[in-house]
Amino acid sequence: MIDQLQEIAARLRGLREIADCTAESLAEQLQLPLETYLRYESGEADIPVGVLYKIATIFSVELSSLLTGEEPKLHLYSVVRKGKGINVERRKEYEHQSLACNFVHKKAEPFLVTVAPEADDMPIALNAHPGQEFNYVLHGTLKVVLGPHEIVLNEGDSLYFDSSYEHGMKAMHNAPAQFLAIIL
Repeated sequence: MIDQLQEIAARLRGLREIADCTAESLAEQLQLPLETYLRYESGEADIPVGVLYKIATIFSVELSSLLTGEEPKLHLYSVVRKGKGINVERRKEYEHQSLACNFVHKKAEPFLVTVAPEADDMPIALNAHPGQEFNYVLHGTLKVVLGPHEIVLNEGDSLYFDSSYEHGMKAMHNAPAQFLAIIL
């Protein structure tokens, strides 16, 4: 995961430099403190996928290009077979599989996310990113912290929210939870 983070950070830095954009300017566009952005660009801190999505939008590139270093090529449709999504190691708490990384000019980024159970006393890691997010629980029970709210979602439940508020998820009942996440 550390190697992938360093690779993404290098692509991010290179993209910003090619666009002749300063770190200060990009941090301001992302509505992030400069120190936070610089930690992302240096590979010192994990970059929330929503922040990467916003960066991709700012520079008019595909998110999958930032994540994988490869350009998507499909225009009409993209099929991802069960268990064959591109693994995106973004955060140690979550396993992400990109479900449309080969499709060009996506208007949203769909991910299959699996959250492994942790000890009950472990705090939920929070993050925030520009945009909106839709989550639909496929398996298990998920506790979602969204700002000051705690919401418990079961199979078949969904949540649509402003992802600029700090949020995080935790699998409940000592069992993994899996959900479809669509980042807009």
